[in-house]
Amino acid sequence: MTEPEILLDEQGALGRITLNRPKALNSLTLGMVRSMAEALERWRDAGHITAVLIDGAGDRGLCAGGDVRALHDAAAAGDESLPATFWAEEYRLNSALANYPKPVVGLMDGICMGGGVGITAHGSHRVVTERSRIGMPEVGIGFVPDVGGTYLLSRAPGELGTHLALSAAPITGADAIQAGMADHHVPSSELPALVEALATGDVDAALAKYATPPPDSDLAVHRDWIDAAYSADSVEQVLERLRYRPEEAAHAAAEVIGAKSPTALKVALRSLRTDFGSLEDALRQEFRVSMACVRIGDFVEGVRATLVDKDHRPRWSPPELAAVDDARVAEFFAPRPDGELVL
Repeated sequence: MTEPEILLDEQGALGRITLNRPKALNSLTLGMVRSMAEALERWRDAGHITAVLIDGAGDRGLCAGGDVRALHDAAAAGDESLPATFWAEEYRLNSALANYPKPVVGLMDGICMGGGVGITAHGSHRVVTERSRIGMPEVGIGFVPDVGGTYLLSRAPGELGTHLALSAAPITGADAIQAGMADHHVPSSELPALVEALATGDVDAALAKYATPPPDSDLAVHRDWIDAAYSADSVEQVLERLRYRPEEAAHAAAEVIGAKSPTALKVALRSLRTDFGSLEDALRQEFRVSMACVRIGDFVEGVRATLVDKDHRPRWSPPELAAVDDARVAEFFAPRPDGELVL
């Protein structure tokens, strides 16, 4: 029998959602998004459920993100309906989690990328461990941070969010707390005991018992050069500042960024510089941008090079930052002729 993609369980006062595609690192499918949304709606007014937990099956991590291979295959065939439906429902789920009337605990243990961040980092109680590797790697596949990622990153201290968006680098749990994307550090060995304690319904007491001070954050150590370089007005200026910094880490960041999609980099920077009034404002903008990445951006080529052919030699169009002018970037933010995302 085929294993269900989502495991739903009620443990005492806890409603538990477990992503269950461990061989695919729990990448989110449309069916998983719908199952999660249905469970949240069912538990919203259930008197016996006082908190919700989101975690992932297997020992590699919570979630590697959305199932971008399926989205690529549809888009490459000229079918935008799956990307449009998937992102619309995923973004509604992100908003629902952020506004849920009961505590939502996200266990960001192991790998937690893209869509995995979207289903945990908007919750009320965000837990990391010493194994956490968290990131928004979208610009590496010709895409732009979504699932409310532009909202989270734009609100990170200083220019930490800009660094994470443009470099697409994964960070530790301690870094995630530093960047405002997580709240509590719990040793991975204590997670089973934490889940058992959460079943009593007292989320704050359970976390107070098992949370420990996080290790030192590398982002905090590098904050000076990050703020100095990424405060520039353009991607070109960011790269120039990084290359002239004395720190080797800054030079390494410049090299990494230089390999990303020029279009995605510029669209991402403009996205993060938006003055969002709310998460929902960000999600509506992200929907416009995401669909534009499929239609006129580098998404299909980026996924091809990374996950389909795996040659890791994307042919970005255009291939140089200088060729991506303001008019080109503006196209990604234009209102959609068939209407905006309804949340």
